[in-house]
Amino acid sequence: MSPADASPQRKDMRRHTTLAPSRREWLRVGGLGAFGLSLSSLLAARKANAAPKQGSFGRAKSCVLLFLSGGPPQHETFDPKPDAPSEVRGPFGSIATSVPGVHVSELLPLTAKQMHRVALIRSMTTDINAHSTSGAFMLSGYLPPSKEENVPPSPQDWPSIASVVGALNPNPKSPLSSVILPELIYNTGKITWPCQTGGFMGAAWHPQVLQCDPSAKEVRIEGLHFSDGMSTLRLDERMRLLDQLDTHRQIFSGSSAASEFDAMHQRAFDLLHSEKSRAAFDVGREPAAMRERYGRNTFGQSVLMARKLVESGVRLVQVNWIREPNETTDSPMWDTHKNNASRARDVLCPRFDQAYSALLDDLASRGLLDETLVVAMGEFGRSPKINKDGGRDHWGNVFSVALAGAGINGQVIGASDKLGGVPAHRPVRPPDLAATLFHLLGIDPLREFLDPLQRPRLVTDSGKALVEIVGE
Repeated sequence: MSPADASPQRKDMRRHTTLAPSRREWLRVGGLGAFGLSLSSLLAARKANAAPKQGSFGRAKSCVLLFLSGGPPQHETFDPKPDAPSEVRGPFGSIATSVPGVHVSELLPLTAKQMHRVALIRSMTTDINAHSTSGAFMLSGYLPPSKEENVPPSPQDWPSIASVVGALNPNPKSPLSSVILPELIYNTGKITWPCQTGGFMGAAWHPQVLQCDPSAKEVRIEGLHFSDGMSTLRLDERMRLLDQLDTHRQIFSGSSAASEFDAMHQRAFDLLHSEKSRAAFDVGREPAAMRERYGRNTFGQSVLMARKLVESGVRLVQVNWIREPNETTDSPMWDTHKNNASRARDVLCPRFDQAYSALLDDLASRGLLDETLVVAMGEFGRSPKINKDGGRDHWGNVFSVALAGAGINGQVIGASDKLGGVPAHRPVRPPDLAATLFHLLGIDPLREFLDPLQRPRLVTDSGKALVEIVGE
């Protein structure tokens, strides 16, 4: 569907704005850092889905979404083409997996042993070659109004999958329902992608962003640690002082933003007081061997933190692959326009392979894999033909997505053509992927919710859950 085909409902969505306190205002009020606009789940959400659980519906209590920002190359990961010409095939071979007849790149030896737990979609497509807008499509399941690059976030954005899960299926045991870590995704120039928040639903639906480096010697999450000299007693005193300040109540008087702000205010302090909640993301409490198993790098330790969070009842944890401080600007993250082979071989695939396989094994050993959906995806793939700089370029025509856990068995869904350039069979689009995730997490993909103007909205953009995964 093109932007010109957008429904009146979507056009209405673009016109709607929601008033909410900014992150800077939170900092002015009490120095609570990341609590500004990121406490989606703390606002308890809308009425939980009432549809009865049957078959695969609601089979997953939680979801870990591993977002490989930059666009992982399908040829060097889940869809190798050993019979293609060398300028397409690349220098790496393919290896057998635990599913007979299914091969993956030789750069994923640990993942190959896990494929009996993985449903591999090889025909994912967005038809968008821009990081931010193809990413917005994948993260929300709704086609963005523009396909251009560097489209900034807007209050009219469609809510992300993470925000919908956190709001419609909140965690009854903790203020945390939907979490993004270790930071939001942005393009060069710190241009944040759209569709990573609650969008037009406002602050009540924003996921909680745990901004941190879990691989650091001392993990400090912005807004979730006491400053020097700050005790729980002083925190209580500050809260009483803040209660006396009604500046924001006056600003937002008579609006829904007033109650949202008050709720965020209270829940933020509740979380700071909750030792149990803070322990859920303290990777320092994990045995050294476990930390080594996931990999002593930001992505690996973020995935370990995600396992701890789903153990505590968080419904969805999105782990973003982020820019490392020493990365060059021409090929950051998985955006391998140059030296694709060496980047994939030396950094990208080994780190993913280690953390992904560790997560599946760890969840299985704890009896959590059958009730935890694990999704590995990026915003798009890479071009079939290797360019003059030894890289692969943006490619939204076809790429791969891996789903595991939640009772999923090893299988391949769809196929790309012999060059890995277009879908050859069973194309899958983001609305269908979103519908599949929602179904497994117990949210009816065709369910309606009311926006702030009391207009009914559909959870998915007419997406259909994949029958190969959820059944008829």
